[in-house]
Amino acid sequence: MATPLSHTDEAAAYDAAQCVVETHRRISRWLRAGVTLEEIDAFVAATLADLDCRSCFLGYRIPRHDPFPNHACLSVNACVVHGTSASHTAPLRAGDVLKIDIGVVHKGWIGDAAWTYVFGDMTPDVKRLTDCGKNAIRRGLEQLLPGKRLIHWARAVQRYVEDQCRFYLVRGLGGHGYGRALHLAPHVANNVPDRPGEWPEAQNELSPGMLLAVEPMIAAGSAQVMQRGRGWPVYSADGSQTVHYEHDVLITEHGHRLLTAGLEEIPDVIVR
Repeated sequence: MATPLSHTDEAAAYDAAQCVVETHRRISRWLRAGVTLEEIDAFVAATLADLDCRSCFLGYRIPRHDPFPNHACLSVNACVVHGTSASHTAPLRAGDVLKIDIGVVHKGWIGDAAWTYVFGDMTPDVKRLTDCGKNAIRRGLEQLLPGKRLIHWARAVQRYVEDQCRFYLVRGLGGHGYGRALHLAPHVANNVPDRPGEWPEAQNELSPGMLLAVEPMIAAGSAQVMQRGRGWPVYSADGSQTVHYEHDVLITEHGHRLLTAGLEEIPDVIVR
């Protein structure tokens, strides 16, 4: 059972999340065809410094991986998440789909949210995929209410993505609790468990004070992913196109508060 946040802590969590939204807002205005991931990462670093933040991704460690080398996760096309500037060195061009995941520390609190950007006019297939991702996270958010369970989130997202849109939620990845640390319990899967014991937290009840970073990751052709050696990037196993959307949410006594409000209003098609 979570402990409701004080007004001061809730305000601090909101401010951290809004630093991420503002960074995405500035990125959207700045992005253009021809930039590289290295240039985008440098822009993120400068923006975070201007907002009195620092990246909580840079230098992040998990077992069997080198420290994460960038300020943001920058994932192009078949790369689902955890892309680095070395994972795609060519300048971005029309047709590329870029997932930008930004995590910050601001006055001791974490903000963590991702959005998908498309370079050039969207093809019908890419538009279907991006529409699916944005609608899926909206439908999932409707289930994030006190007394509901985490599985209600997953069921709503999965039914929409896989049954209605006929795309694939990638397996083995999901959202997470957070707060003063980037990754806290519970794990928030995007699909209902396929076998006993797969997702022990599925029946966890949502309670006021829970901070969740929820993030559907969707591929056009496969639910399976692959990684290469000790590298960070995660790719769709069949090389199909992918999207990633992530919001920060606080469960309240009466529903939820979307801490990353405003993210969906940012232009995500880059035609410059």
